[in-house]
Amino acid sequence: MKPMPAISADPLRDDCASEPIHIPGSIQPHGLLLTLSEPALVVLQASTNVNTELGLGAASLSGQALGSLIGADALAQVRLALADLDADEDELHQVTLNGDLFDALLHRHQGLLFLELERAVSPRHAAALHVARTLRRLQAAKSLDGLYQTCVTEIRALTGYDRVTLYRFEQEGHGKVIGESLSDGMQPYLGLCFPASDIPPQARELYRLNWIRVIPDAAYEPVPILPALRPDNGRPLDLSFAVLRSVSPVHCLYLKNMGVRSSMSISLLKDDQLWGLITCGHREPLRVPHELRTACSSIGQLLSMQITLLQEQEARRQQQEKTVMIDALAGAMAGDTLDVMESLLPHAQTLLDLTAADGLAILVEERLHCFGACPTEVQIRALYPWVQQQGKGVVSSHQLAVDFPAAAAYQAIASGLLAIRLPKPVDNAVMWFRPELKSTVNWSGQPIKHQQAGASTSSPRLSFELWKQQVDGKALQWSASVLQAVESLRRHALELDLARQVQREHAAVRARDELVAVVSHDLRSPLTILLMQCGMMRKLVPVDDTKANLRMATAIETMQNATSRMNTLLEDLIDISRIEAGRYQVALQSLEVNATLDQLGLMWHPLAAAKGINLTWRAQPGLRVQADPERLFQVFSNLLGNALKFTDLGGAIEVIAQAADGEVLFRVCDNGVGIDAAQLPYIFERYWTSREGNPTGSGLGLYIAHGIIQAHGGTLWAESVAGQGSVFSFRLAAAP
Repeated sequence: MKPMPAISADPLRDDCASEPIHIPGSIQPHGLLLTLSEPALVVLQASTNVNTELGLGAASLSGQALGSLIGADALAQVRLALADLDADEDELHQVTLNGDLFDALLHRHQGLLFLELERAVSPRHAAALHVARTLRRLQAAKSLDGLYQTCVTEIRALTGYDRVTLYRFEQEGHGKVIGESLSDGMQPYLGLCFPASDIPPQARELYRLNWIRVIPDAAYEPVPILPALRPDNGRPLDLSFAVLRSVSPVHCLYLKNMGVRSSMSISLLKDDQLWGLITCGHREPLRVPHELRTACSSIGQLLSMQITLLQEQEARRQQQEKTVMIDALAGAMAGDTLDVMESLLPHAQTLLDLTAADGLAILVEERLHCFGACPTEVQIRALYPWVQQQGKGVVSSHQLAVDFPAAAAYQAIASGLLAIRLPKPVDNAVMWFRPELKSTVNWSGQPIKHQQAGASTSSPRLSFELWKQQVDGKALQWSASVLQAVESLRRHALELDLARQVQREHAAVRARDELVAVVSHDLRSPLTILLMQCGMMRKLVPVDDTKANLRMATAIETMQNATSRMNTLLEDLIDISRIEAGRYQVALQSLEVNATLDQLGLMWHPLAAAKGINLTWRAQPGLRVQADPERLFQVFSNLLGNALKFTDLGGAIEVIAQAADGEVLFRVCDNGVGIDAAQLPYIFERYWTSREGNPTGSGLGLYIAHGIIQAHGGTLWAESVAGQGSVFSFRLAAAP
């Protein structure tokens, strides 16, 4: 079969989409229509058959009082109907005109009162009994399919139409027949689809606004309304809510091509949007009484509510099924030592069932695993960077070739894409694929209308033979429940992947702690022996100024300093291990701040004096702090050691302690070289060292000091200006 042109290029579809069907200027001939002003009930416009029915000749009725035209008895019935309209009642009122009985229907629209007088017909049977039975059966339906079939069967029995179909609008715009009841000889349409262009947007809007629409005889001659324009504003008369509104000639031809002479449509709404239609057709003219139409309208309203109820129940059931599948997939990811994505490999069918997809691909680093109908490996690997570039955890498309043009090469099997990935530095993704709609949708007839030769207007589709529509590059859209399901699956995968990372990090920390413990145990004794031997060797070297002896003394001193530094580094590594494992312990006690600073001064003053630096300290009287004295001295040793290292000859260092909101604020201030602003945010990180003037620094002192203060429940921070000095501050809880 040759590909057909795109539907958007169809001239009739464009004509239909722009046809002003709400202002046809005419009505169907089985009734009369008048528009009236209120409260005087003066005629503004009237269908021309009013003149014929009342024997008034060709005289204009505009401006005449309604009572003068229909008589006092009929006017009284109209006023009763008007009272019910004001009271929002829906009672049937009838009037007699020239011996014929008419049903009187009233509604208001755009400042006018519409009076429609529809020729009365007797019902085939008592509607009330049949309607009650129908309502009971609809309420008793346990499934959507059962509900659909009950609906069409009951309405056909109630109305006598040859065909009653239930027609649902799909996400993509076209409609699908999901329920059908037929007389003998009628062509079945169950399961077939009709193009969106069959019911253009303005027609769908009128169906949304009106529960029911009837055409007793599609071969009718329209009856004009005069005057053609409203006398009060000069505009066309809007017949959106008129029962007698004339029908588009194109629609009448459409019915003729389907072998239908009369029809009725009942709207089905969900959340105030048009969900579907119950369409009724008959091979001969058929008038459905107003009483039955009202009953069918009630059926449509109940069916709309029942469909919504059962859909919600079905959605909950499907959600429960998806929850069971997700739980099983999460269990697989949690119980495997593989990458979380690769843990899903034995559960490929569950993944396909979860999304109703035809193909599945799982990518983990350089490994790609495919199931079902998928693009080639090369095509999937070329697609993955685009998925990655979207910057989303869940990526979806139902027209992939539009979003990713290279996908046009494989759109037959992958016009739909759904993908999830985790925020990891390596390639990873689960990707689902859906085929084009043309491979899954059966159309009733060719969804392209044709221009008849020599005709000034277009005619509807002439063929209703089954064929496959060319829906290039479009797949069935991913539903909200599917998107929620894969988002939930991704959330589980993310949590489990992070948990595995944490476990691996904890294992690494434990291994490092064990290594540090072994190293500290095995090295501490040799280092102590080295220090002792260095001390003994220094005593054995004669004290004179010979070059050999000086070189020997210098070498021993270097060995001693290096060994001491190794011992300090070992202690620092042990502290780091404890800090990062959350096992750094402090023994808090109440310390007198002035006494603590005096002890610091005794230790550090000689070192500062030897470098020509003025070291001072001061504290508010009576301050006490909750601290571990050994650890607090370790912090000060790190801070003062850095201050001495980076303060030049003649500089000054000051240690200050003062009360601050139930805490004690300590500050170590110097006027040394300071820290560059770009480096300041990183100074408390492991292994940070100043780039200049610190060749022997390990980069652990400030990190450990920060950890010690945190173990005390305090905070440590720094302020510095390059070339002007630094201030290191920390807060500790005050002691009573």
